[in-house]
Amino acid sequence: MAAKKASARASETGPAIRIRRVYDTPDPDDGTRVLVDRVWPRGLAKADAHLDEWAKDAAPSTELRRWYGHEPDRFPEFTRRYRAELTTPERQEAVDHLHALATSGPLTLLTAVKDLDHGHVQVLAEAIREHDG
Repeated sequence: MAAKKASARASETGPAIRIRRVYDTPDPDDGTRVLVDRVWPRGLAKADAHLDEWAKDAAPSTELRRWYGHEPDRFPEFTRRYRAELTTPERQEAVDHLHALATSGPLTLLTAVKDLDHGHVQVLAEAIREHDG
C-alpha cells in the first residue's frame, strides 16, 4: 500500500520524478533509481537496493538533518534551509545531474525516510523540476 502511494507521486508537469522508499520492491516503471540519502539505509544490503546511483551530495547536510529530526512542525524552516543548501556548488552539481537523468527518462528518488510528505526528497524533487540549467 505504501509503495503504491509513493509511486503515485510522479509529477504531472516537468520531468517524471517518482519518490519511493528504498525498502519498497523495485517497480519496472522506476526508470533510473537513485538513493538520495547521506547515510546508507539501516538493515539494507547493497545488493538488495537495486540502485543505479547513490547521490549523497544531493542530501541535506548532517547538521541540518540532525536539527530537523523529522519533526513535521520544523518542515517549513527545514525546507528553507535545505533549499539554501541546494544552491551550494557541490549540491547544485548533484541537482544538475539528477535533472539530466530526469530529462532523459523516468527518475525515482529513493530514501529511507518513513514520512515522505515531510522528507527532504519532496524538496529535492521540486528543486529538480524547477531546475533551469
